[in-house]
Amino acid sequence: MLSDPGGSFGAAVEVLRIPLTGYCYRMLGSGFEAEDAVQATFERAWRSRADFDEGRASVRTWLFAIATNICLDMLRSSQRRARAMDFSDASAPGPNVGTPLPDESWILPVPDARAVPTSADPAEIVTQRETIRFAFVAALQQLPPRQRAALILVDVFRLTAVEVAALLDTSQASVNSALQRARATINSTSAGQGSSYDPLDPHHAALLARYCDAFERYDIDGMVSVMRDDVTMSMPPLPWWIQGREQIRRALSAADRPCEGARLVPTSANGSPAFAQYRPVGPGERDEPFALTVLDIADGLISDITTFLDAERLFPLFDLPDR
Repeated sequence: MLSDPGGSFGAAVEVLRIPLTGYCYRMLGSGFEAEDAVQATFERAWRSRADFDEGRASVRTWLFAIATNICLDMLRSSQRRARAMDFSDASAPGPNVGTPLPDESWILPVPDARAVPTSADPAEIVTQRETIRFAFVAALQQLPPRQRAALILVDVFRLTAVEVAALLDTSQASVNSALQRARATINSTSAGQGSSYDPLDPHHAALLARYCDAFERYDIDGMVSVMRDDVTMSMPPLPWWIQGREQIRRALSAADRPCEGARLVPTSANGSPAFAQYRPVGPGERDEPFALTVLDIADGLISDITTFLDAERLFPLFDLPDR
């Protein structure tokens, strides 16, 4: 039983907020839904704290079990979230960007600060960051929900197959079988390629500084010079996406300089560098939120640029100012 003298229950569960948010995010593919799921987990845990038996499970395992059930319930009525490249082939540069898709269609970002524990050892932090990258989360969405849960719990959060079997109310053999199938699926996707981004690498810091400087000056040559030849660019909720440095150069050159005068504020999302984009608006040209851009880096160059246009919802999630 968990009582709450002096707020001990609250302290015991609060320390697990970030790991639980990271778990729910990998399950659901949305930072907003992950926050809702964790809040529901805490509320359910509070109501049932008298039934908790420390002899049968740790608080950590108990909370993961509650969160799993909540995520599985949420996934019963939702469609699989995806990235733009999962919906269609690459587009050609031009004005036809398609009709925006509903919010629930997309894998949405999550702030690193809310999903990656900073108290873990360096190797664990690398694992945590790698497994919230868009490519990995997109691959997770291809797995059946219970298989997804087994993989995340064992390979990311290091629960044993025995613990996961009890948590999912199934057999250890069933868990091991699910893990085998899930790992095969993940390894067959681009998620297995990994990212080379290291926030402590001075070369990566210099690369990002060059990109930001070129972006704020709308220097197209400068922007594409730090991209891979096969770089991809997308703008949720638009289904439009393009691939290739020269295609991006054409798209930026043909555009009506929509980002001229923009300013970038650094943040981090999905284990990757990210930037809040502000654009001058109105007679006084006051900088106002426009988009959240998440970059991926591979082999020392930018390999993916995802620009989320729903700044009004995303900026508060990332604790970003509205001016």
